[in-house]
Amino acid sequence: MTSSPRSTRSPLRAIDRLKKAANLESTKKEVELTDGTVFEMWVSPLTMAERERAQAAIKNKDDMNAMGLRLFIQKALDENGRRRFSAGQYDELKNDVDDATLQKLILAVIGGDDEIEEEEIDPKD
Repeated sequence: MTSSPRSTRSPLRAIDRLKKAANLESTKKEVELTDGTVFEMWVSPLTMAERERAQAAIKNKDDMNAMGLRLFIQKALDENGRRRFSAGQYDELKNDVDDATLQKLILAVIGGDDEIEEEEIDPKD
């Protein structure tokens, strides 16, 4: 008689499995800036709690740009785990950095850079 996988291992609660698989360690992200240089930052995967805190900090709850910028400020770290930006630099980033650059940086923080694949268009299609 064979034993089931359940009987040979101690049961792992579902929440423990999810937490173990989550891997919230920071990884290095590189974003090419409009001047051709590369901006490096370390970012951990976004949690629901972090998203909720960023959303709570903005006045207009429908303003996804404001929420994304808050997340960027909160999550962009240097190689030593220190924040690259402070909350006080929100207006400076918003007003003095071009939108295309900020959008790339925000996407890197929220995980969009791993999910977006650019596909070359074949003119024959």
